[in-house]
Amino acid sequence: MLQKSTTDALKALLELAGAPQQWRSTRELALAQQLPEPRLEQLLLRLRRAGALEARRGRLGGYRLARTPRQIRVAEVMAAVEGPAAPSPPPPAPSAADQVTRALEQRLQRSIRQTLEELSLEDLLYDLRSAEACRDGDTGLLLG
Repeated sequence: MLQKSTTDALKALLELAGAPQQWRSTRELALAQQLPEPRLEQLLLRLRRAGALEARRGRLGGYRLARTPRQIRVAEVMAAVEGPAAPSPPPPAPSAADQVTRALEQRLQRSIRQTLEELSLEDLLYDLRSAEACRDGDTGLLLG
């Protein structure tokens, strides 16, 4: 369901959200998340254009979050890196069963869209920290 470009962008954003005021280079982010640097640069540029990131040139430059993790929605990230979703055309002369299954697909798409609009980078950061605590062998709980 999520395109690779969205998951890669979310990984980079989660890396930045760990220290939101710190400037990070594309190279640092690519190494930390094991992503190809040229591909990541394109994603970061799209996120900057969408207003999720700030960019600064120079030796101490790079990228950082333009807003708090709570203010950045997963739906916004998807739209920035994937572009708007094109609606599928209705089939010619649909049967009653086709109409019912199409209505079901539309309901599912609305539910997914609503969830992605409600889900923030802060929510994913919480899940990330919970998952890391569980992997450390401590008594951390994953509470998705």
